[in-house]
Amino acid sequence: MAKKKKAKKKATKSGGAAVDEHVLDRLYLVIDSRKGADPDTSYTARLFSRGRQQIAKKLGEEAVEALIEGVRGDKGKLVGESADVLYHLLTLWAATGVKPGAVWEELARREGLSGIAEKAGRQN
Repeated sequence: MAKKKKAKKKATKSGGAAVDEHVLDRLYLVIDSRKGADPDTSYTARLFSRGRQQIAKKLGEEAVEALIEGVRGDKGKLVGESADVLYHLLTLWAATGVKPGAVWEELARREGLSGIAEKAGRQN
């Protein structure tokens, strides 16, 4: 039986607590490395070449597909569609210069807060 890879620990750039290097962090690095690659040989490069609007459109399409499978209750299909959503979200982040660590830090900041209190505290 194959051993499960343990997450690597790394410190955040802002000096915060160490966070686990996760598959999403590794996937982001692969996605980001596809910028400027040949769109004929890389789906990710093809998305980048089509621009942020196309990436956002694909993210929306995948989100709807995940929503449908969530309502249907097909766990296997929901897992696959969820992976597609995450991939396209990371691609949109890379296209706009958002680093995963910034999102992880925002999630950590919100941890333990009531959703109602967090929303009330946002400045519009």
